[in-house]
Amino acid sequence: MDVLSTVRRVIDRYGLLLPEETVVVGVSGGPDSLCLLHILNRLCDECRIGLHVAHLNHRIRGREADADAAFVAKLAEEWGLPYTVEARDVPALAKEEKLSLEEAARRVRYTFLAEVAERVGAKRIAVGHNADDQTESVLMHWLRGAGLAGLRGMLPATPLSDYRLLEERDKEQEAFTLIRPLLEVTRADVEAYCAEHNLQPRFDRSNLDTTYYRNRLRHELIPYLEGYNPGIREVVRRSAKVIADDYAYLQAELDRFWAQVVVSESGEAIKFDLAAWQSLPASFQRSTLRRAIHRLRRSLRNINWIHVEDARLALLEKPAGTQVTLPRGLMLTMSYQTFVVADEGYVELPTDLPLLAVDSLPLAVPGTTRLPESQWRVEARLLSRSELPPGWEDNEDPWQAFLDHGVTGSELTLRRRRPGDRFQPLGLGGRQTTLREFMINVKIPARWRHLVPIVASPQHIVWLAGWRVDERARVTASTEPVLHLRFAQSQ
Repeated sequence: MDVLSTVRRVIDRYGLLLPEETVVVGVSGGPDSLCLLHILNRLCDECRIGLHVAHLNHRIRGREADADAAFVAKLAEEWGLPYTVEARDVPALAKEEKLSLEEAARRVRYTFLAEVAERVGAKRIAVGHNADDQTESVLMHWLRGAGLAGLRGMLPATPLSDYRLLEERDKEQEAFTLIRPLLEVTRADVEAYCAEHNLQPRFDRSNLDTTYYRNRLRHELIPYLEGYNPGIREVVRRSAKVIADDYAYLQAELDRFWAQVVVSESGEAIKFDLAAWQSLPASFQRSTLRRAIHRLRRSLRNINWIHVEDARLALLEKPAGTQVTLPRGLMLTMSYQTFVVADEGYVELPTDLPLLAVDSLPLAVPGTTRLPESQWRVEARLLSRSELPPGWEDNEDPWQAFLDHGVTGSELTLRRRRPGDRFQPLGLGGRQTTLREFMINVKIPARWRHLVPIVASPQHIVWLAGWRVDERARVTASTEPVLHLRFAQSQ
């Protein structure tokens, strides 16, 4: 293989380099990163780019790691390239965050590269992943149960924010793109290139340690699979390319479906139209749920299949009020027409309803009572029957009520519901029911039933505001005067 021509083709095909920009190159000192740095250095004038070498000592391999750092620094100086060499205590972080050493090293390494890029004003970070790394990544993801996103393997260019390193810095990481110019070059060709150009890469003994998951794949599983198909590495890479194209198409479709089923979205909660979501194909039901989880937990890399599938089946089979536990403290809560993915305990407050932020407050009769922490107020007037507006009997506004003042009196309270509350809803012929049962029957969402304002006299409830007047407080032929209550928003 002509490695330089292959890398040049990959760079051109995927637009990996932009002229007049600095590229941070992650250099461990091994064959891949040394080959990458050498090729990019050869292409500097042609592509009109600058390079900045970055090396991180993970403090895993003691003196060998120190020697690697010194090697990279010396090489950068000899080649006349600016460089940054730093160290991080990866084992300590792995222990503190309860991560595998591999995962901790990955997070620390990419975070370090982003910090260097930020300092030197670079937008692109080049790393030395090769074609054999791609094969290993796809197999590793498949064995761990990844979906299409994982089976794509690594892409030639990826926004660094996709790696979900540090949630609090995710927005900053959107500015950086990780590029892999060697992704179509095999490990054997990388080593041949190093030999041809008299490059002397460092040898990392940890690459032989099969206690690391990737190393076991490299040294045990892939050679075993080659006994069944000698071309298994290329087969896996070819499948990854096909899956990547399919995934890109499905993501475009997901964007279209997302706009159809999402009612509202914030950093705290995402609300879906239940019927619209239920009409989606099963694959997009799963992918919309996965996207919701990822948007609310940006640093979460892997979402367990069972979490998504349990939620999907509940949305298809369970009644309103059902809740499903999702990763990292998220909860899916079903209502009659919608469902919400949000933090456990999240209460969605409708902005267009006068919900009560306090347990109770006296109602001025007559007069105006303002609802605390709200733009709403309650206006109370006493009217003679001759002053009643036309059509008052039909009353199409659920947030006003005409009541018998002789029954209600003027000592009224605006309050939240209480355990054991009962009333006689108008239209049920005087039959009494619990407030809880009534709220369920009229499909008031459970998560804010306790905030619905209730007008009560010392004797009983006279109006469940927004829904039903009590039978005993209805206006009759002998009512005089009429108490008119109306919720209104301040301008």
